[in-house]
Amino acid sequence: MSVSQNIMDRTEQVVLHTYNRFPVVFEKGEGVCLTDADGKEYLDFGAGIAVFALGYGNKSYNDALKNQIDKLIHTSNLYYHKPLCEAAEKIIAHTGLSRVFFTNSGAEAIEGAIKCARKYAYLKDGASDHEIIAMNHSFHGRTVGALSVTGNTHYQDPFKPLMGGVKFADFNDLDSVLAQITDKTCAIILETVQGEGGIFPADPEFLQGVRKICTEKDILLILDEIQCGMGRTGSWFACQHYGVEPDIMTCAKALGCGIPVGAFVLNEKAAAHSLVPGDHGTTYGGNPLACAAVSAVFDLFDEMDLVGHVQALTPYFEKKLDELVGKYDFLVKRRGMGFMQGLVVEGRPVGAIVKKALENGLVILSAGSDVIRLVPPLVITEKDIDEMIRRLEASF
Repeated sequence: MSVSQNIMDRTEQVVLHTYNRFPVVFEKGEGVCLTDADGKEYLDFGAGIAVFALGYGNKSYNDALKNQIDKLIHTSNLYYHKPLCEAAEKIIAHTGLSRVFFTNSGAEAIEGAIKCARKYAYLKDGASDHEIIAMNHSFHGRTVGALSVTGNTHYQDPFKPLMGGVKFADFNDLDSVLAQITDKTCAIILETVQGEGGIFPADPEFLQGVRKICTEKDILLILDEIQCGMGRTGSWFACQHYGVEPDIMTCAKALGCGIPVGAFVLNEKAAAHSLVPGDHGTTYGGNPLACAAVSAVFDLFDEMDLVGHVQALTPYFEKKLDELVGKYDFLVKRRGMGFMQGLVVEGRPVGAIVKKALENGLVILSAGSDVIRLVPPLVITEKDIDEMIRRLEASF
């Protein structure tokens, strides 16, 4: 029995089976490559589901974490600590918003954003029957609140009844949003680029139209930038491409580049008229280790000009993917922004392609039922893209 098979068999005996894991045991990483327990190397174009933006083995990042571990890992939110201050300052500087609440995950960030929106509306009229408009085919997380605003009944049905007061509109259909608005609407929540739903960027007129409606009607706009934020689309946050500023933004994934951390970030209006002491909390959220990771990530993004790198390399990435679409009949289109790209597949099971790619030493993901999702570390080069194309074609 191989080392990997032994670990997989033991894991299945003790870990709850909520994932159909691929038959590989990753042991270490370097740059944009992973190595399994049996020594096989893989080119990673999944980045731990859009998390490991810096690539593996970045010495400055690792040193920052080791340094913080030797100082202080946890204190709770009853006290101040320097990494919290520094991480929050950097998020504010790069978002243009006003206040941060750190969480442990993206789903928790969504939960906090929902509570902010409902408290904001409650303070206006004292009512507790406000509604949130979310999008069909969206994905915001697996907790009950996040699942309630996730527009996919496949994820929801086994866990109903969920949180009430949620309506669904169609992404990129402004009339559909308008049709759901009432005097009870307190927030509209959407992903700037839908990820799990199939890599759908918002149309500029749609996102700008939703922002205009929210401003006119004093409805809070919540933008989920958990997957598409942190440089992935070629700007710090995808909404910055559109000139749209949300009232609340959720972040996670590449925010900590592997350390579990998320955040919801509020503008001055939402911060001044929503949560107060006693309304929300977390034992681990914003601990010194997580905040040291966030702070290091922002510093390294700036030092390495990763946003500029994504902008510079995106045309080549898109060109190579467009060439694939032109070459293979079962690839019907490419869509996406920056290093968040999807290839729409017709007539073949995407899962089989993803599995075959793994056999060929290429880590890719799926999105929805018919999309190959490519969300590599932001440090990839043209050479990496070429090698990805070679291994992907071999998997076809």
